[in-house]
Amino acid sequence: MRKQQLTTVFMTALIAVAACTGLMLVCGVNPAAAYQMFFQGIFGNLSGFCEIFIKAAPLILTGLGCAVAFKTGFFNIGAEGQFYMGAVTAAWIALSFPQVPGPARMVLALLLGFAAGGLWALVAAVMKARFGISEIIVTIMLNYIALNFTGLAVRTFLMDPAGSVPQSARIEAGAAFKLLMPPTRLNAGIFIALAAVLAVWFLLEKTTFGYELKVVGFNRRAAKCNGISVMKNIVFSAFLSGGLAGLAGVIEVLGVQKKLLEGISSDCGYTAVLVALMASNHPAGVLVAAVGFAAMQIGANSMQRQLGIPSAIVNILTGLVVLLILGKSMFNALYKKTAKA
Repeated sequence: MRKQQLTTVFMTALIAVAACTGLMLVCGVNPAAAYQMFFQGIFGNLSGFCEIFIKAAPLILTGLGCAVAFKTGFFNIGAEGQFYMGAVTAAWIALSFPQVPGPARMVLALLLGFAAGGLWALVAAVMKARFGISEIIVTIMLNYIALNFTGLAVRTFLMDPAGSVPQSARIEAGAAFKLLMPPTRLNAGIFIALAAVLAVWFLLEKTTFGYELKVVGFNRRAAKCNGISVMKNIVFSAFLSGGLAGLAGVIEVLGVQKKLLEGISSDCGYTAVLVALMASNHPAGVLVAAVGFAAMQIGANSMQRQLGIPSAIVNILTGLVVLLILGKSMFNALYKKTAKA
């Protein structure tokens, strides 16, 4: 990493810490005690540490999905809806086919959950590529449709027949991911997310198809002049983007909740946009940003429980960090000016 980049990272971290400290003082809390509780929540016990990777897994997948789409110039704001379509599909497969062996149902849920998320994103891609309709508006509207479809599902064909709460029945142990380190909730979802990081990196950096995706995102006119199909690449990137978000819904249902319920994503699909932006759409950056964001959430929850500090501080801090990263050109200009002086 160059000296200029290190300077930018340092200044961003310094401003973020200063802002966080100021917010703590406004809340009337001792910053030293707050930071102690923050790091104790992350590293104080095995359960808290493993929870980071449980929360990071769906963020990695949805963040990767957004990053792939952004690389091609397809602004997918619909990872939330694609997450829900994957989750509904996984719950339906796991609960509706008890005669199928558990491992086969898990594999089927992963494949069809990926396909469901991909097809949901494909609606916006076709409308953009064929009719020039803004994918931002379409994907946002599709989010609301998917969210309400989930609410309908848990009240009708997927509702637990033995209960009165709008949620599905619990998925049997044989058709759900096993816990890797009981009593923590750590499951195979994190390994699926890591495999996706490697697969997306290889696709973008080592294949001709990945090169075409980036060229289309950089300059569509130049892509056309060089015989690259813009429509094909937009459609493919959208399907891959939605599929990754759908996988996030699958691992949340099969690995964490073991059932389908409303609000299962906890706005993971919207947070994914921030993760992709913070990572500059790079797969490795998505991994780091997602784990960092999950750690901030765990630490903030610890501060809230122990000291009564609003966990909303993390949301404020995240927004600030994103603004600083997007405004990194300001730091770069300041660094050059200082270097010349």
